[in-house]
Amino acid sequence: MTLEEMVLQVHPSSSLLRQSPNEPNTSYLAILFFLIISLVFVLNQRRRSKSNLPPSPPKLPIIGNLHQLGTLPHRSFQALSRKYGPLMFLQLGQTPTLVVSSVDVAKEIYKTHDVAFSNKPQTTAVKIIMYGCMDVAFAPYGEEWRQKRKICVLELLSIKRVQSFQSIREEEVTAMLGAIRAACSASKRPSCVNLSEMLIETSNNIMSRCILGQKYDTPDGSISFGELGRKMMKHLATFTVGDYFPSLGWIDVLTGYIPEFKATFHALDAFFDQLIDERRRIMKRDSYQSQNKDFVDTLLQIQDGEGKHNFQLTHDDVKAILMDIFAGGSDTTSTLLEWIFAALLNNPDTMKRAQEEVRRVVGNKLKVDENDLNQMNYLKCVVKETLRLYPPAPLLIPRETLSDVKVKGFDIPSKTRVFVNAWAIQRDPEIWNRPEEFLPERFENQTVVDFRGNDFQLIPFGSGRRGCIGISFALASTELMLANLLYWFDWKIPENGAPMQDVDMSEIWGLTVIKKVPLHLQPQLHSFGHKP
Repeated sequence: MTLEEMVLQVHPSSSLLRQSPNEPNTSYLAILFFLIISLVFVLNQRRRSKSNLPPSPPKLPIIGNLHQLGTLPHRSFQALSRKYGPLMFLQLGQTPTLVVSSVDVAKEIYKTHDVAFSNKPQTTAVKIIMYGCMDVAFAPYGEEWRQKRKICVLELLSIKRVQSFQSIREEEVTAMLGAIRAACSASKRPSCVNLSEMLIETSNNIMSRCILGQKYDTPDGSISFGELGRKMMKHLATFTVGDYFPSLGWIDVLTGYIPEFKATFHALDAFFDQLIDERRRIMKRDSYQSQNKDFVDTLLQIQDGEGKHNFQLTHDDVKAILMDIFAGGSDTTSTLLEWIFAALLNNPDTMKRAQEEVRRVVGNKLKVDENDLNQMNYLKCVVKETLRLYPPAPLLIPRETLSDVKVKGFDIPSKTRVFVNAWAIQRDPEIWNRPEEFLPERFENQTVVDFRGNDFQLIPFGSGRRGCIGISFALASTELMLANLLYWFDWKIPENGAPMQDVDMSEIWGLTVIKKVPLHLQPQLHSFGHKP
């Protein structure tokens, strides 16, 4: 197998080694590539042969275990872990990598050695798009990160702030319901809607209004922050040579990836600059009212020294945090809702029970409000079971070891990239009864099992000091959208499509794992004793 074939096997869509008339001589590059990597490989092998590393699959020269990753890495890791154990060491190019696939190992990492595993790898796309990792999700572990995280937890994503955005969530959900009703009444024939697209649009609108103060996607496409956001998410999940062979990062310039990342970054950066300049002009007006502050208001006031935080935010800090929160919130919410609906359609009895609960709690009121959600216990079980089977980020955000550390008696070197396979842990038959089945009932009498990072058998949002801090924000939108869609409409697969029990559950890998086939469904307005 040639070097090009090995790289293309890892990333079939890549053209990393294809030559064009403007590129240097391919043979020269290949020889240089081989010599550099062979030297690094030999030196690393000598150093690591003296260490007691975890079990590892056989490696190929130069690329290590890269050839064993398929298009869905969480599934590839699970298959390898079944053979080589729940603590597995891989060599992905020049990057030493640890894969964790069991509850007890995850618990030891998150509880016993959380500090040693608290760094984040700085990939090519992250360094470019996140202002050199000045955000919270990807920032290096240290005092600066702690201060920024504290600001996010206390000022942006607290329970009180999440509740303050209730009216925004309700308005955007009402707009989505109106669009579905319009589709239902537009024709005498059964209508079909692209629910996936509607979920994405509504999630983005909620995020835009909470973070930026208004929607920035216009019907004519003249302003499309959502499109820039989707490009950003795609770039953050892109395979680049420099992430696995740091000495060969220049190849990503030749392939066009780095110019693409920079173009998207500059567009987003210019957007945020304009937004912040306009907001500062508005804030100087005597008539400006900030009772319902968005995230921009809050961060600019902290930057100006208002509040109790003894930490100075720079202009780039503000933009990086805004970018971070948008990336972490909009895509995960819509992705989770897609999987919830797909699972419910595949399980009609579960769908019926969830709808009966929602309609019983709401009664004949004109709307589902957020106070009703506290009484919908089965709905919460549905969300929890979907997070177990279909976590939006199955490998979570990778970590990196700050220092050498021992785990389960094995030596883990510093600068090792760490993947915790939440997807595999949450389907482990030693932990879960009938793990591959969608059974929300399993959580009805297990209130002690939560997904906020304290129960390591269910960690869709991670755990420890680098776990997700936006859980409450994401769930507030998810539960409100889901309850309203179940309350107002009955749903089915179009008659000319697949049977209801056969919804396509194929996946596409990215920063979040989304459904390959969007949900095109037939909504039917439910008959109530009142007019909607």
